[in-house]
Amino acid sequence: MAKIILKNAQELDGMRAAGKVAANIRMQLAKEIAPGVSTQELDLFAKDIIEKAGARSAFIHYPGPRGVPKYPGYTCISVNEEVVHGIPGDRKIRLGDIVSIDVGVVYEGFIGDNAMTVPVGVTDMKILELIRVSEQSLMNGIAKAVAGNRLTDISHAIEQTVIPHGFGVVRDFVGHGVGRNMHEPPQIYNFGPPGQGPVLKEGMTLAIEPMVNLGTHNVETLEDGWTVVTADRKYSVHVEHTVAVHKGKAEILTLPDE
Repeated sequence: MAKIILKNAQELDGMRAAGKVAANIRMQLAKEIAPGVSTQELDLFAKDIIEKAGARSAFIHYPGPRGVPKYPGYTCISVNEEVVHGIPGDRKIRLGDIVSIDVGVVYEGFIGDNAMTVPVGVTDMKILELIRVSEQSLMNGIAKAVAGNRLTDISHAIEQTVIPHGFGVVRDFVGHGVGRNMHEPPQIYNFGPPGQGPVLKEGMTLAIEPMVNLGTHNVETLEDGWTVVTADRKYSVHVEHTVAVHKGKAEILTLPDE
């Protein structure tokens, strides 16, 4: 495994500032989600508030897999069966949809990365349960992100929160370290046994991001090379925080202002 980058006190301050900016933008964007609004309109709104915050999108023009064009959006907006990396476009939000917004920004040299799933007039109790359980799995994973634990203690906590409810934990996409670069070591799986992988140390900064499906855990990537959808086309939830590892308790870096 590649070396995990530890942040010093000054760098952690930079991560806190970037995380706060990303979180505030996420919450502002969430308030704009409504029936009739297109995902492209949401993305352009995000572009505006990112620039007003003195930041820039960490996603726009991000390199794709070989042969795939660079990512064209300022945010990732994934609706219903779209798991992650949904490209903003003409799709309009409807009542009963769930909309996952993934916001990553670069602010004064550091990256803040966070995501949430917003229900739009959803009354289906199973879908609301899917969102609630996914959010709880994130918090349970974060609770394990403390110095002295092993990396897969996070993974196991996430999976064990989800499985009793019969939902599928996505295996093909993972969380990651984050800092001056969007993707740093280590990769953080959302499933697996506890007690494996590197020992967590103070100064690690991690983007923990469960992706949980209403049905099967299997996913597919559409022809655009980016948009990931559930194989059975059932709904999916994506939630994410950037955290700093400390002794005793993890620090969530992507909490918005009150």
